[in-house]
Amino acid sequence: MDNTLKRLTELEEKISYQAHMLDELSDELARQGRVVDRLEVRVAALRERAAQVDDLLGEAPAADQKPPHW
Repeated sequence: MDNTLKRLTELEEKISYQAHMLDELSDELARQGRVVDRLEVRVAALRERAAQVDDLLGEAPAADQKPPHW
């Protein structure tokens, strides 16, 4: 009976550890999702600013220009 109790205790400890790790991973994934969302907003703003500068300079957007070696 002692061996069964020991194994049960070990299994409970492992499950508890895994549940804790899942919580930590979930929190980190949520944090990274918020970072990605903020970066997407910043990239969109930078693209808009670049398009405005291109318009002011009367140039085609950089994405539409061929590289100098072509």
